[in-house]
Amino acid sequence: MDPTHRGPEEYGRDNDGFGEGPGRRRPARDQLTPDPGHPTPPQARVVRLISGEYLLTVNPVDGSEVELCPPGEQPGAPARRTAAGRADRERATAPPVPPGPPAPQLPLLERAQERERLARLLAQGRSVRLTGPAGSGRTALLDAVAADCADLAPDGVVRLNGHKRTATDLLYGLFEAVHESPLHRPDRAGLLEKVRSIGAVVLLDDLEFGGAALEELLDATPECAFLFATVPDVAAPTTDSHLEEVFLAGLGRSAAVDLLERAVERPLTEEESNWAGDLWFESEGLPLRFVQAGALLRQRDILRTDPEAYGVFGGGDGRPAEVPFGHDQDIDGVHIPLPSLGEGAAPAPLLASRLSASARDTLRFAVALGGEVPHQAHLPALIGDTHADAALGELAGCGLLSPAGPRYRLAAGVVTQLEAAGYGEDATDRARTAAQHYAWWAGHPSVTPERVTAEGDAVVAAMAQLVPGDGAGQTSVAVLLARSASPAFAAGLHWGAWERALRIGQEAARLAGEVAEEAYFHHELGILALLAGNPDRARAELETSIGMRGALADKSGAVAGRRALALVADRSGGPLPVVLTPPGDELPVPRTEEPPTSPVRATPSVTQTLSGPYEAAATVISPQSTRGAAGKGRFALLAGARRNLVATAAGVLLTGVLGTVVALGLTSGDDDVQGNQDVTTEQSQSQDDGGDEVPADSPADGATPGDTATGGSASTPGPSSSEITPSGSGTPSPDSSGPSGSPSSDTPSGNKPSSHKPSTSHKPSQSPTTPKPTGPTASPTDTGSPSPTDTATEPEPSSPDTSDSASGPSSSSPAAASAESSPTAA
Repeated sequence: MDPTHRGPEEYGRDNDGFGEGPGRRRPARDQLTPDPGHPTPPQARVVRLISGEYLLTVNPVDGSEVELCPPGEQPGAPARRTAAGRADRERATAPPVPPGPPAPQLPLLERAQERERLARLLAQGRSVRLTGPAGSGRTALLDAVAADCADLAPDGVVRLNGHKRTATDLLYGLFEAVHESPLHRPDRAGLLEKVRSIGAVVLLDDLEFGGAALEELLDATPECAFLFATVPDVAAPTTDSHLEEVFLAGLGRSAAVDLLERAVERPLTEEESNWAGDLWFESEGLPLRFVQAGALLRQRDILRTDPEAYGVFGGGDGRPAEVPFGHDQDIDGVHIPLPSLGEGAAPAPLLASRLSASARDTLRFAVALGGEVPHQAHLPALIGDTHADAALGELAGCGLLSPAGPRYRLAAGVVTQLEAAGYGEDATDRARTAAQHYAWWAGHPSVTPERVTAEGDAVVAAMAQLVPGDGAGQTSVAVLLARSASPAFAAGLHWGAWERALRIGQEAARLAGEVAEEAYFHHELGILALLAGNPDRARAELETSIGMRGALADKSGAVAGRRALALVADRSGGPLPVVLTPPGDELPVPRTEEPPTSPVRATPSVTQTLSGPYEAAATVISPQSTRGAAGKGRFALLAGARRNLVATAAGVLLTGVLGTVVALGLTSGDDDVQGNQDVTTEQSQSQDDGGDEVPADSPADGATPGDTATGGSASTPGPSSSEITPSGSGTPSPDSSGPSGSPSSDTPSGNKPSSHKPSTSHKPSQSPTTPKPTGPTASPTDTGSPSPTDTATEPEPSSPDTSDSASGPSSSSPAAASAESSPTAA
């Protein structure tokens, strides 16, 4: 059988005799073609948004990237929302309506005086701080005041919630409530400019800060009138604050009994009225206690008509109750005693015992999350019951829930009561279950960042309960959740939750030993600090992230970190990072201990800045090594340029500063001047005439490292040939005071070559740039004819030269360096 043509498979079919087996598909040859049998993983959700002058690209894979916003992409001024737009947004951000039968609508009793006073103060533009204990009905009073102040301000009424929110979070919340700017978050200066012009009545519930932070919030919004609702435990405002204080007390006894009747939806019996009076005294008239007491009486009415409604001392599904309704109940339905006074003051366990199993599981998840109730859409997946979303209606009807912005929380005191009843025994396991669910849900491409942001408090609470964790895998689950949710928080502009998630994730990754994830969180914290205007913090976080990723050989992550660090250095005015290229991409740097491959002339490099003071006598020209040039800021470019760039800069500097022509003369060992050396200011040579030159890193023939540059002067010894190092461009340069130094005169004499007759006690040294002698007895003082490229001055005719090429680089540079120390000048 032909192994190439396999029968039916040739036509797209396979059988049991050929291929990999029945029903098994071969993978697609083209990797770009999606294979139904091998679905491709979902793509990462990348979001680009504007934050001040920066363009932020939220990348969940390697880390967010930030750059200056390119021209043309900067958004325009945000538009103000209309009255209809504000109403639509308020409905969208309101907590969902619980399923099931609606709860009784309770009136606002004994609050008419406080309501009228608050509306009057807000109409005058005054800000008020409403203080009342938990459960005193502050939220209900705010709803009534909002209806009274709907037409007072041009920007209407803005409802905010201060639970786990800072002053900065509230300022951004106010900006988003009034302005419509998708994917745009202004910086601090732009935010203050926008909120300063907002004129609205702001009703802020559950305020958790005071003092200087509260004063900062008021100073930033001079055109707004605030109504802060808080508890007495929160810090008071500063002494110079102009806030009006209104204290909200409990209800009177008659009002409390009336509220209980409305909650039960029937008149109370005499026994129930006496019981309500005792409850009023115990609870100090808090309306929340009477709402929950009304739920207890409704459950009692159901038991009186149908003793089996909740099973035998059990819940609605027939399971036994965790807390019995009464210890001496009569099951025949004739007499059901009232709850005790203690059960009426702390009714949460008793109410929960009459709820369904799904509702009780929801309470356990809420206790595990610190009071945060998951959205009703998550309850079926968390509990494992397709009808578990109805549990939210049961809890709301019993008064166990309280609205908090776009979500629900357990009412005041309910968490403590349920924990005492044993609802928090398996809190760690349930928090881990919730974290695993939220990690899958937040990272799914179909879930928008706005939905994750609305569930932000529950997500952050789930990961916070696992850090630090003693159980196996708890911190790893927290890392996974933080890794999935933090990009969504960033894209949804909920940067308060973004920061909390990053810090919890970083701590969890450190405890779990996940270095790669810890480096990611450090990178994101650096990006967040840069966008928040804290460059020092950003630099520290990014450097930590780059170090960790370098140890892990994470090239793409290190590149993202270096880019962000370079932007931090650029915006803060600090030094640039030492390495800006990824590992493996560095340019080759010539090493000083390796000689050049081809003999080249030594070219001096300029070390005096153009802006520095000019020297009256001479300009110092000295060689620079590669390291020296690379570490000196503005002249690092000169060290890495080609020789013609260095020669041009040196020629311009010499022409402008000196303005004269320095004559050089070399002497021989027999006290006679053997020749004259031409005067030139040219610092470079053609690349074609370097074939007969002596390498700059080896001494010339007959030169002794210990010889001095000046005739008879022993105080200025010349350096050895090992001190000659290549310049930044790879061309070696001799030292200005090296063996090539020769006596010179400070006063030039026109076109006449200068000469000097040194003493015969010292043997003159030979310049390393002198052409290689053609004979074994060539004198080191032979001078060549002027080069065709010399343009400074026309030298006088000199004796014929035996060399076949122009002399090496002009010796005017070392002569200028030793002009002041030459004995000829004296």
